[in-house]
Amino acid sequence: MSEVFEGYERQYCELSSNLSRKCTAAGALDGEQKKQKLSEVRTGLEEAESLIRKMDLEARSLQPNVKAVLLAKLREYKSDLNNLKTEVKRIASGNLNPAARDQLLESGMADALMASADQRSRLMVSTERLNQSSDRIKGSRRTMLETEELGVSILHDLHQQRQSLLHAHDTLHGVDDNIGKSKKVLTSMTRRMNRNKWIIGAVIAVLVVAIVLILYFKLK
Repeated sequence: MSEVFEGYERQYCELSSNLSRKCTAAGALDGEQKKQKLSEVRTGLEEAESLIRKMDLEARSLQPNVKAVLLAKLREYKSDLNNLKTEVKRIASGNLNPAARDQLLESGMADALMASADQRSRLMVSTERLNQSSDRIKGSRRTMLETEELGVSILHDLHQQRQSLLHAHDTLHGVDDNIGKSKKVLTSMTRRMNRNKWIIGAVIAVLVVAIVLILYFKLK
């Protein structure tokens, strides 16, 4: 929930209660006192309308799920403000004569006050439900953020594991290259050893033949 919206909301609720009390007081006054009280109420109504406009702008600038909750609250506040305006009009029309004023206070004013009280009661219930919905949204958002952090952590671990695997692959590739070089060296050494064996064998054969010939000629 937006702290800015909640600030405007508190101001409006306090102002609405104050205006309702002034309307009740104005209904029992006459002459200039009544006009002055109604002037104060009208000034308060303008301030209340300004607060509602500010709440509307703030609500529409938020995320869709939060905006829907706040706009539902605003509809209740706008209805409450319209009831206050109706009360002011009825009180202002009570200047005709004392009998009309008494009738207004006994019937129309009573109906308006009862309607306003009922409206405020429903407003409080709706506000409570909306606050509960807002708390649930906050909880869901908190869970979503925790899940997102967990996902980021897992991705970070997977990235590190990937880097480790790539490093191991490069190491194995280097080992394969060294093994290939060693195999070539061993093959070359084996060929030289075989060639040396043939050379030594040939030398030994020549020596044996020479010894046999020498012995043959001596014995003969």
